[in-house]
Amino acid sequence: MTSADAPVSTTSIPRFAVPALALAAFGSGLSLRLTDALLPLFAREFGVGLGHAAAVVTAFSVAYGLSQLFFGPVGDRFGKYRVIAWACAACALTASLCGLAQGFTQLVFARLLAGATAAAIIPLSMAWIGDVVPYEDRQPVLARFLIGQILGLSAGVFMGGFAADHLNWRVPFFAIGAGFAAISVMLLAFDRRLPARARELRRADGDALARMVGEFSQVLARPWARVVLVSVFLEGGFVYGSFAFIATHLHQRFGIALATAGSTVMLFGFGGLLFALASAPLVRRLGEVGLTGVGGVVLAGALLAVGLAPAWWWAMPACFVAGLGFYMLHNTLQINATQMAPERRGAAVSAFASCFFLGQAAGVAAAGVLVVQLRTGSVIALGAGGVLVVALCFSRLRSRRLAAGAGLGAAA
Repeated sequence: MTSADAPVSTTSIPRFAVPALALAAFGSGLSLRLTDALLPLFAREFGVGLGHAAAVVTAFSVAYGLSQLFFGPVGDRFGKYRVIAWACAACALTASLCGLAQGFTQLVFARLLAGATAAAIIPLSMAWIGDVVPYEDRQPVLARFLIGQILGLSAGVFMGGFAADHLNWRVPFFAIGAGFAAISVMLLAFDRRLPARARELRRADGDALARMVGEFSQVLARPWARVVLVSVFLEGGFVYGSFAFIATHLHQRFGIALATAGSTVMLFGFGGLLFALASAPLVRRLGEVGLTGVGGVVLAGALLAVGLAPAWWWAMPACFVAGLGFYMLHNTLQINATQMAPERRGAAVSAFASCFFLGQAAGVAAAGVLVVQLRTGSVIALGAGGVLVVALCFSRLRSRRLAAGAGLGAAA
């Protein structure tokens, strides 16, 4: 590691700089999952099928995934923390546009813009943490940062369900816009207090497009990076192709209110919160290989229970356990993403997030087609099988890589 790539001393970082990023991640998660429980309402209000209504989820995910390819190099060029702050300001505007939409096409377009503006937050926050926190301490710090996103994902489903039953669906979009505006002001204030190397780690010159292509090419040239990227794409597709329809499944299959369905799905986030709080001992006990393997088995079993449950209340413990399993798997993929190309960390983590959200978009789109032909429970069960295969394959490949690295170290 060169001196330019060395982590910044954490003692010089403002105490609440990482919690402020967690708040931004909360807003991003809220925006992403808000529309899940609103799908039946959109289908009725706009006179479209359920699969067609899922376009509001797909549009956000596609824009979010593709925009990663832009924000990674931009964050490296202008300072990751500052770019996150201005992206939150843009999110305030695009969330408000969603609330102002007068038709389904306008809503889908506004969600596309919302996904594009939110794209900077999670990956650049992860990359910035990778810049300032040493690798050996990074996984627990990332897990604590992701508490914001975890709670946001859960609150988004709950808020959507509550709005569907008790409020106008436009209200939560305006609330999200106001929240992002406040978060942007906070982040800009912290950015001015960061040490110089934590604000602007590299100022590259030359053609921006050529530099962008070059940076992503360097990431993709690494075999392990390709393994991580393919794994997270498939993970996103299988998990969120199922997850986006859980609230709808509970509402249609068992006749429970959307607010109740959203509250049940919200337990997914509390399972993730348990992982975040217990991440340090879990990492020590299981290691990366164990976290991915066990996490995949736990997640798949929980999704299968949701899809095949004979009573709706089965989904309560199942969603909680699914959240725990998912973050055991996903956090390990994230930690690999922060280190798969350290000298191009912004581009590497952005490529990771891009694949994750493009996988989500593909998964939700495929599930939207399948749900017309199959029951929602069957679609959720298919996702469970897919994510199990992905988790076990990645765990096996990671074990081989660690063993090869140990062998090289012994030979040296």
